[in-house]
Order: sequence, then C-alpha cells, then structure tokens
Amino acid sequence: MTPPSPGLIVALDVPDGDAACRAAAALPVEVRYVKVGLELFCATGPSVLDRLRAAGREVFLDLKFMDIPRTVERAVNSAGAGGAFMLTVHASGGRAMLTAAAEAARALGPRRPKLVAVTVLTSLDRNDLRELGVEREPSDQVLALADLALACGMDGLVCSAREVAALRRRIGPEPILVTPGIRPAGGAVGDQKRVATPAAAVRAGASYLVVGRPILEAADPAAAARAVLAEMATV
Repeated sequence: MTPPSPGLIVALDVPDGDAACRAAAALPVEVRYVKVGLELFCATGPSVLDRLRAAGREVFLDLKFMDIPRTVERAVNSAGAGGAFMLTVHASGGRAMLTAAAEAARALGPRRPKLVAVTVLTSLDRNDLRELGVEREPSDQVLALADLALACGMDGLVCSAREVAALRRRIGPEPILVTPGIRPAGGAVGDQKRVATPAAAVRAGASYLVVGRPILEAADPAAAARAVLAEMATV
C-alpha cells in the first residue's frame, strides 16, 4: 500500500479565536489542516473549531488527553462530535485508557476522528526522561510506547522526526505519524530539542508535519507556508 502524500498542519498557537481566524485567513488555500492546542482551546472553548471549519480548514485538536479511562472516553466522544478530524492522547496513559479512547472513537461511526498517541514530547531529551524515572533512551521509549498504543487501537503516533524512520521500519506504511518540531533549514529551534527540516521528516516517512512559529511569525505567512510545502514536495 502506498501511503498518501504528507500533509502540512499549521499550529495556531495564538491567544484567542479572533487571532486564530486571522492567522488561518493568512494561509494559502493549499494548507488544508490547522492545529488547535491547549492555549487556544482553553481561551475559546470548542467554538473555535466551528469557526475554523467554516473557513474551510480541517482541525487537528491537540489536547493530549491523559486521565482515567472513563474521563478520556468521554473527552474523545465530545471532541470527536465537535468535528475535529484528528485528536491526541498520551500513550503513557496506559493500556486501559488507550483502549477506552479507541472504543469511544469507533462508536462515532464513519466520520470518527483519527486518534494519534503522543510518545515522547519533542521538548524532552535523555536527561529529562531520567528525571521522570525512565531509564530508556528517548528512541527506545518511543518504540515501546508505539507498540502499546497501536496494540490498543490507535490510528497512529506523534513522534519527533528523529524516530520516524525507525517507527516506519517497525510499524509499516499505514499508521499515521505526526511530526512536530519541524523547522525549515536555518530556522530557530526555540524550545524544541529534537527537531528536523521538512524534507528530512518527509524522507523519513512522516504523514503530517506540524509547523507553527516559522510560518505564523514570518513577515509573509502565506509565502512561508508555501516554502514549507515546496520543500516537502522535493522528496
């Protein structure tokens, strides 16, 4: 099976719904997907999803659910019914939570959201994991959590570009791999520790690339987005 062409998701990490809609309006029509994360969702609630969808964008709702299974089950049901095409949960929430999330998504029917499990945050490195009591290398922790998440019915994973190639070899072409921490060549790294260029992420096998500040903070966001898409298309 040939995987679909990778998609670009622009992270709308802005403080309110009006700013999100302005940022989305500044993007070219080629950008189909936008991300709503914790900052924006906490400021606006679910109404921002309706506004962005009305503007022709599909919403990746990145709230990284992690709680007891029943709470996550209900959260997935509510978020999926709100029209998000993809949701995140934390793989480290455990087997029962992941299974409950997958069952809740399936119950929503054919238009259910895709579920992707966060493995290791791109802001964490080996020393950070050790402080949390995890003795594995980040790459080994990613693989272990990936096996668990996919066994529990997740549609895919969130991982850094550094782990994408190893995951593709392990899980094959079908599961979704969402890759944050993407920085165009020469771009600032910011608070990310495991980053990659768009071309490197696509070459490794990423399904979706998440890019925020390098596009939103550019003098011309539309041109910046097109530049990322062009780099993705060269692979």
